[in-house]
Amino acid sequence: MSSQVILPRIMQIGAGASKDIVNVLNNLGVSKPLIITDKMMVKLGYAAQIQNALALSNLAAEIFDDTVPEPTVASIQNGINKAKSGDFDCLIALGGGSPIDSAKAISVLSQFGGEMRDYKVPRVVSEQGLPLIAIPTTAGTGTECTCFTIITDEKNDEKMLCAGVGFMPVAALVDFELTLSLPARITADTGIDALTHAIEAYVSRKSNTFSDSQAISAMKLIAPNLRKTYHDGNDKTARENIMLGSTLAGMAFSNASVALVHGMSRPIGAAFHVPHGLSNAMLLPAVTAFSIPAAPERYANCAKAMGIASETDSTDVANEKLILELKALNVELNVPTPAEFGIEGTKYFDLLPTMAKQALASGSPNNNPRVPSIDEMIAIYKEIWVD
Repeated sequence: MSSQVILPRIMQIGAGASKDIVNVLNNLGVSKPLIITDKMMVKLGYAAQIQNALALSNLAAEIFDDTVPEPTVASIQNGINKAKSGDFDCLIALGGGSPIDSAKAISVLSQFGGEMRDYKVPRVVSEQGLPLIAIPTTAGTGTECTCFTIITDEKNDEKMLCAGVGFMPVAALVDFELTLSLPARITADTGIDALTHAIEAYVSRKSNTFSDSQAISAMKLIAPNLRKTYHDGNDKTARENIMLGSTLAGMAFSNASVALVHGMSRPIGAAFHVPHGLSNAMLLPAVTAFSIPAAPERYANCAKAMGIASETDSTDVANEKLILELKALNVELNVPTPAEFGIEGTKYFDLLPTMAKQALASGSPNNNPRVPSIDEMIAIYKEIWVD
């Protein structure tokens, strides 16, 4: 049985990769980019670095910096308006997952119109919008090499999953040096997000030989280095390993899909504005414990790839070590529970049935080794509350 693999046409990886933007544009045959980013990237000077690199070749780029941390229908529309206001022939997405996810949506909708809701799953988006070059500045989402974007409908707090080859960037410039300024909290949240991508891709019902190889490699790179980057953001070797691991994890889940953690994470983020990586971290130990009985060997392989279980450990021992490690990682990286995050308890518990239904509707729980019922998801939401 064959598996379709979808990746960016061009990938530039390593220190200084972002400085090769002109060569990438030339290879793609485009020359009038619009930079999609956020105000922090402008403040830190990263957007100016891209503009300066372009200027050396007499190329200019305008900037749209009004993306928001959790992209909304309204913020996407603002970007669409900007993209339509000029004769741009490509987009450069600079930043973390939110600017890149925003750019994916802007790329397609600015060319084909309609509303964001028109593009949500189960629709598969094959339309090719403005060519998109992704330059990630966090090591976590892997969105620079995935065919997904997540946009929140602020009218009902639904995080809409949109998927299809139309959302795959045509190029990705993966430059770990852009992550050196990340604060510890973002380093932790995005790093656990990447680890979750790798684990879920490996245990997904849609996994394949290609995604397995990327997922295992990602776990080997991320797990030993996540604590290092959290405690010492200037550790370049650890930063480079995490960045590459994040990209490999993105390749893995883009071609195998995510599972229950992500399905349950999105409603928490939409309803309570919890950063995506953080809500994944809140759920990862409990969901893993729930899922292990349906794929014990797969999870044991994860523990061994992460370096927390030895090759001689039994499946049961390896999985015990995996759960202990995921819990210990959350403690060391100061991941709060929903209660500790400050979510109001009554609202949280009142919304559990709705969140569980939204999680199921996303399709991700159906990829899990153990497919949960609505009641089982509600039970997991209750388990992670911890007042």
